[in-house]
Amino acid sequence: MDKTALFFQCLSFTSSVHRVTHELTQPAKPASITQVQYDMLMHIAVNQPVTVSELSDCQHMSLPNTSRELRKLSEKSLIEKVSDEEDKRRQHIRLSNEGQALMNEVLMHMQAGFQERLRQTSEEDVEEISRALGMLQTKMFY
Repeated sequence: MDKTALFFQCLSFTSSVHRVTHELTQPAKPASITQVQYDMLMHIAVNQPVTVSELSDCQHMSLPNTSRELRKLSEKSLIEKVSDEEDKRRQHIRLSNEGQALMNEVLMHMQAGFQERLRQTSEEDVEEISRALGMLQTKMFY
């Protein structure tokens, strides 16, 4: 296959992933947090623990803005900072118990929407989707 065509196919796929992610997550977003805070919490939930710089890079935010939003999440008792054992200056961010409970609710809502999308999908197609996602994860999104 032509790699240029593959690039545009991948571009279309990632655009669709963002659209579907938005459709699944927006109804689940709590009103008590901003979209930026929600995106940060989702990233932490999936990748915890994370460092401030990792979060800043992944969210395309400056370090000062990231720190400000983390402070707000901390004030809402949704995250906690833990000092690195080897380098006390370095902090790891993870969800607090309250943050974990909130994100568990969000993920349950998202999973229900996901299950609804797959409601009429055959078991063979579900297995094929799983294999395709596994391949994408190992070959493209590592």
